[in-house]
Amino acid sequence: METKEGIKFNIERERHKLHIMKQRYREFNHPKVLGQSLVLDELINKYNRFLKENKPIA
Repeated sequence: METKEGIKFNIERERHKLHIMKQRYREFNHPKVLGQSLVLDELINKYNRFLKENKPIA
């Protein structure tokens, strides 16, 4: 099972990769940059699902 902290770490790692790719390819609509953006989006969605599923009962 993944942890909240583990998912956050992965998000930051993939965000850094996206930043590097943007600098390298000089545009956000380059296919490799778009692909990395999708990877990051999926991790953010995973994090949000994790928070929703592990919400403490009030």
